[in-house]
This record gives sequence, C-alpha cells and structure tokens, in this order.
Amino acid sequence: MQAHERRSDPRAAAKRAVGEQVAAMVEDGMCLGLGTGSTAACALEALGRRIRDEGLHVSGIPTSFFAEQLARTCGIPLVTFEDVDRVDLAFDGADEVDPHLNLIKGRGAAHTREKVVATQAARFVVLVDETKLVDRLGTRMPVPVEVLPMAARPVRRALERLGARAELRMGARKDGPVVTDQGFWVIDARFEAGLDDPAALDHALKRLPGVLDHGLFIGLATDVLVGEEDGGVRHLRARG
Repeated sequence: MQAHERRSDPRAAAKRAVGEQVAAMVEDGMCLGLGTGSTAACALEALGRRIRDEGLHVSGIPTSFFAEQLARTCGIPLVTFEDVDRVDLAFDGADEVDPHLNLIKGRGAAHTREKVVATQAARFVVLVDETKLVDRLGTRMPVPVEVLPMAARPVRRALERLGARAELRMGARKDGPVVTDQGFWVIDARFEAGLDDPAALDHALKRLPGVLDHGLFIGLATDVLVGEEDGGVRHLRARG
C-alpha cells in the first residue's frame, strides 16, 4: 500500500512518513501540541495508532477546531492550558521554511492558535515535504495577518505602506471572507520579491492596532522533518 502510494502520490507518502516519524518521537506521559492541516493530520492518525496498539498515555492541546475533532476521532485525550503547565512537544505543518528554520504558516487560518501552542512547547517539530523549503520567506506564499474585522481597511493600508499587496482572504465554498476560530478575518500580505528581513516585519505587524497575530514564526522551530519523494525523512535542527 505504501509503495503504491509513493508511486501515485509522492507528496502523500512524504506527509505520511513525517507524521509517523514525529509520532515515534512521542514518549509516555507527554503533553503535546496538536497541529492543524493535512500533514499534521497524518501525525495525529499515527499517534492514535500508538495509543491503541501500545497503550501510550499522552494528552494534547489542539490548535484548531479541526485538530480537536480529529484528535477525538483518533482517541487522543485533550487538555487545555488551564489543566497543564507545560507542553513537551508540539508538531505542526508549515507553508514555507527558510534555511534558518523560520516559517510562514496560516494557509489554514489557524496560525494564531498554532503560535500560542508553539511558543509554550519545549520542542516544536515542523512537518513538511521538500516543496515547502525556500531560500527566502515570502517568495511563494503570502504572510497571513489575522485582523479584527472593523480594522481590516486600516490594516490593509498599513500593509501596503510596508510594500505588500494586501488582499482580504475570501471563502472558497461560501460567500464573504474567511472567518477564523476567533471570529477574525485574514488579510494575505504578498511581498513580490520575498522578505528582506522577516524579523523586522514580525515586529512591525505586532504594532498594528487591530492585528491579533500573523503567520511569521521566527526562531520557534527546534526541528524540521522533511519528507522526501522516496519515503525517506531528513531531520533539520535549529542551531544553538
């Protein structure tokens, strides 16, 4: 089955490989951050199998309603930050990863909760395939900015002054804008030449009134697992 999957859909095989590898990194008694998206879903399913087959005891904090529902289906016990004082390991996908392991996340509009969980984790493991590796952030994907609806226009103007083409993200299967789990909207800020200084943009976006958070993850990833077309996994580690 897996050999057939690799022949027919190399990216699906890569996602499954990194999901299984991060699930194998989990130890009994850990509190986990449970990511959102198709690659994180592979990890949740692999983790659920370990719970069923090995009697693994873990708990998890989901980063979205989607992750919460899938975790329940997979039999992963859930907790909140009111219940625990640590997250041992968090795993999640990414839309872009640069050579310094900085990220752009948020294609699924869950980046604010994902960042909260990532910042609380002793270890933050990012799960991607080779297509997500870039030399420069922003060359393929926009930076998503989660914004209070009444502040959408002022924030768009501010993003344009920073050099971005800013567009309100619209729903694909519904009329109107995408609405996050927090009831906010998402503005996608596209920088045609990529980002000269991701850390400076991170600071600038945090200062904009009406912005809840954004999809730049600077200095948060401790590990990146890169699934390859042959089913192998490359392990990148943050320096220092």
